[in-house]
Amino acid sequence: MRSVAILTGRNLRLFFRDRAGVFFSLLSALILIGLYALFLGGLQVDNLTQQLPNASEGDIQWFVNTWVFAGITMISTLTTALAALAVFVDDKASGRFSDFIVSPIRRPELILGYLLSSFVISFTMTLVIVAIGQLYLLIQGDALMTVEETATTIGYVAISSLAFAALSSFVVTFLRSSGSFAALSTVVGTIIGFLAGAYIPAGTLPDGIVNVMNALPFAQSAMLIRGPMTAQPLAALADGQTQASDAIEAFYGISAHVGDFEVTSGFAIAVLFGVFAVFTALGAWQLARRIR
Repeated sequence: MRSVAILTGRNLRLFFRDRAGVFFSLLSALILIGLYALFLGGLQVDNLTQQLPNASEGDIQWFVNTWVFAGITMISTLTTALAALAVFVDDKASGRFSDFIVSPIRRPELILGYLLSSFVISFTMTLVIVAIGQLYLLIQGDALMTVEETATTIGYVAISSLAFAALSSFVVTFLRSSGSFAALSTVVGTIIGFLAGAYIPAGTLPDGIVNVMNALPFAQSAMLIRGPMTAQPLAALADGQTQASDAIEAFYGISAHVGDFEVTSGFAIAVLFGVFAVFTALGAWQLARRIR
């Protein structure tokens, strides 16, 4: 395991040394913040004001803020996990794998080093986003998450980071150059917000599209993270009305259905662990084939 720790540390140093790479790994999150600051946030506030005329403007703004940062948090778990694997693409393109092969490092250890560094970077960077979101709420005068809600959010971030690090490690094995990696990162950063329902609430889309989105792990991850992050403002908005709470949850992707099937938290967690297990195996197999 000492070799794994050394390789993981090496990959972490290479990632954080590239400041531009660190910035671009968060670009999708920054774009989403900008979109909501400019006009999307106002649209959501206006929509909720019309739907809930008795709710206070402060509670509505509080809910929108937490919902936005929950979406940003989910996006970050994937984009930063993918960005961390730029080291793998660079090693492949530069021929460093030839040096690794003749070293005493075993191939499984080399593979695990890339996977662990991707997870650590995703988890760490996403927690920074969570902290920034809480700081913003504090500045706005809104209540912060409770200790229990914070712990639950961190747990969901960890599970999501594991799943998407494994998924990313599989996808990058098909890339052969830094240019193709940059193109992939751009595409992923653009579409992941839509697949997770972070740009547009699920309730504004046709049922068929929503069913497809909710069947994917991205929307399920977003659903999990939104739960604890929006719990307090949602309770304030609904004011004890179960029907109103259920309607808001469905519209904003805090709960999810695929047809008549309810996507529960337990099911979503199982799916994410399934993604982790399947793509860890596939990614390890592909990485082993590529390291020649």
